[in-house]
Amino acid sequence: MTSPASEPSDAPDPFAMPEDEDVIATPEVAHTGPDGEPFRSGFVSFVGRPNAGKSTLLNKILGSKVAIVSNKPQTTRTQVRGVLHRPGLQIVFVDTPGIHKAVSALGTRLNDSATATIGDVDVTCLVVDGLAPFGRGDQFIADKMPKNSIVIINKIDRANREQVLTQLAATSGLEFAEYFPVSATTGEGVDALIEYLTSRIPEGPPYYPADMLSDVPEPTQVAELVREQLFIHTRQELPYSIATRVTEWDWPRIRCEILVERDSQKGMVIGKGGSLLKRVGIAVREQLPEGTFIELHVTVDKDWQRKIDRLEQLGYGES
Repeated sequence: MTSPASEPSDAPDPFAMPEDEDVIATPEVAHTGPDGEPFRSGFVSFVGRPNAGKSTLLNKILGSKVAIVSNKPQTTRTQVRGVLHRPGLQIVFVDTPGIHKAVSALGTRLNDSATATIGDVDVTCLVVDGLAPFGRGDQFIADKMPKNSIVIINKIDRANREQVLTQLAATSGLEFAEYFPVSATTGEGVDALIEYLTSRIPEGPPYYPADMLSDVPEPTQVAELVREQLFIHTRQELPYSIATRVTEWDWPRIRCEILVERDSQKGMVIGKGGSLLKRVGIAVREQLPEGTFIELHVTVDKDWQRKIDRLEQLGYGES
């Protein structure tokens, strides 16, 4: 026996889309540049061991100083974003702390900050020191990177041809997408690197205004300039026991606190009759707008590198 045919039902279809005048389908947004062509934007990160020249390379690409540099390892302690603007294109470069064997809470935070960018950007670049053998530390970092990453052999202005070829041979086993020998100091090879990175950037909106080169806040920039000069003017291991932060900002007056871990370090930072602190202040003011007044104050904060709450206050390890 067959059942009678069902009569059409007036009950609503539970699988139908709701009819709501307030719900409007959002069309796919097309991002176009000033020439009417598709606009492209994306992120590129520099990762590597300490003192590979990542910050110097970022400054060279942008043609402006957005990251502090020194000849001492582990100068960079936070992610620094620098923005390259071209017609129809914006590339956000992320400079990261050098990945190293951590011996303190600070070191662990710096490593976490650097590795957090791996695979979370459009292109990850392994920056290798062309003067140092490719070692286990480099391999450790490379093992965390996706296969579409690239290798940048830096410092070819100081490395001889044999050293560069040795580095290229050592890194060829990584089977990454491309390899670029460059000099972050002279700019050799940098144009070719930028051209390649441009080809890897997808369509997207501009993330930053056209006049912004970095998203680092001004107080943080000034504190970093102070720390850079302390790296330059102090010796041995003292720079790694120093942190800086701006505590007062009443333009043109700025007060910057310098943290050290021991009383003996305080005297070393101040110098005889305040001579070292004076040199640091003069060097920093030369990089700031005319009329800026900067006051430097040294504070002892024992073992600040091992205090999680202090690291958070200083912003170390934040992405």
